Amino acid sequence: MCGIAGIVSKSDVNQGLYDALTVLQHRGQDAAGIMTCDDGRLFLRKGNGLVRDVFQQKHMQRLSGNMGIGHVRYPTAGSCSSAESQPFYVNSPYGITLAHNGNLTNANELAQELFRTDLRHLNTTSDSEVILNVFAHELQALGKLEPTEEDIFKACEGVHRRCKGAYALVAMITGYGIVALRDPNGIRPLVFGKRTEDDGSVEYMIASESVALDSLGFSLERDVLPGEAVFVDIHGSLHTRVTAPNTKHTPCIFEYVYLARPDSMIDGISVYKARLRMGDHLADKIKKQWSHHPIDVVIPIPDSSRTSALQVAHHLGVKYREGFIKNRYIGRTFIMPGQSQRKKSVRQKLNPIELEFKGKNVLLVDDSIVRGTTCQEIIQMARDAGANKVFFASAAPEIRHPNVYGIDMPAAPELIAHGRTVSEICESIGADDLIYQDLPDLVTSVHEGNMNVDGLECSVFDGKYITGDVSDQYLASLEKQRSDHAKSQDLATYSASGAVIDLHNDS
Repeated sequence: MCGIAGIVSKSDVNQGLYDALTVLQHRGQDAAGIMTCDDGRLFLRKGNGLVRDVFQQKHMQRLSGNMGIGHVRYPTAGSCSSAESQPFYVNSPYGITLAHNGNLTNANELAQELFRTDLRHLNTTSDSEVILNVFAHELQALGKLEPTEEDIFKACEGVHRRCKGAYALVAMITGYGIVALRDPNGIRPLVFGKRTEDDGSVEYMIASESVALDSLGFSLERDVLPGEAVFVDIHGSLHTRVTAPNTKHTPCIFEYVYLARPDSMIDGISVYKARLRMGDHLADKIKKQWSHHPIDVVIPIPDSSRTSALQVAHHLGVKYREGFIKNRYIGRTFIMPGQSQRKKSVRQKLNPIELEFKGKNVLLVDDSIVRGTTCQEIIQMARDAGANKVFFASAAPEIRHPNVYGIDMPAAPELIAHGRTVSEICESIGADDLIYQDLPDLVTSVHEGNMNVDGLECSVFDGKYITGDVSDQYLASLEKQRSDHAKSQDLATYSASGAVIDLHNDS
């Protein structure tokens, strides 16, 4: 879950990219970066931290140019190293910069292939650097001094042929333009839009979510199609082509459950309306299975469960109340690298309003349950605030499997639903009762927004990996990388580094 943006404009894009990254900050809080191009020269600033911390006035002034890309990152394989913050750059051919959201499932094989066959050196363990070098090699192999859009699309065909997994990316080719690319299954989101200036000139922007376009006054044109390349040349002309065979439109369902902002449109589906429908279906199940439970009030776990919780309260005919106040200066616990840090941050992040709990039978609604750390702490907070009974409902089904397509789900044994029944999970988190959304109802909630979508990527719930190349060996290797033990080691490295990268080297 990273956020990417790219702009080709008639004026400087530094402020626009900064603003876009702040809107996409929910997609990654580990690192941020911007690369701009000004008359053939590249200017870079990137480092660990939030957008507001990485970029200061002096850095923004140096990021000149009317073309650029940006990235907000959190690590999908556990690494917090500042060396892996994006955008990445290779100087041959032409000078290419790339920002990527997703995860390649064949990154290790490609890294060996790049070294042994393509004779390319990789400086990090990031799969984003792998896909950058694949694209660069495919473009260089054409042997053109000045590439055309046909050449760029040919190179994109090579990326699709060699790269497996999930990827949505923007790549800036120095002096030529920006190309956006989405994997053949359309797993990770990517949209583009345009803005017409007073002089009639048209500017284009590409981003992970439509809210980034909205914030800068760009109108949403459409989503980048699965397997499609979108190229905006330096003169502002748009070129598009589907460059992958056998495409299938199967976006990640977890974008609608948790990752995306509710005011985003992804693949023609309103995230907000999808979450409303999740609440409708969840309420129906509660009425059927919990008719014996006296519920006095429905309280959401802020923020992403609010929309579903509203519908649950409406259908149950009980009060909806905001029982927790959120400290917005604490990071999302899902992104925290270590278990101890996640647990500590819950009570720093949320504080209960006692009068909404005291003496009441409370139904807490969350978007999903991953490790169970957050909901366990929250349930205890509700009891400490005087709740009589605490029931818990998840707007998503049990998460039993890791994600391999760009979401940093924990190792399978660290998922609370892994190998446990619902009653065992309920006991573990300390609730009086627990209910999960059914997967068919979740799929319906999202799919109803756009029936032209072929299907939805639901592997965290059903263990079915749609790229067909995820083996038990691969999952075992991923488990070693994503365990809390591995992340605690990375966190120590992260805390010791805090480095930034600036082209001027005087940050």
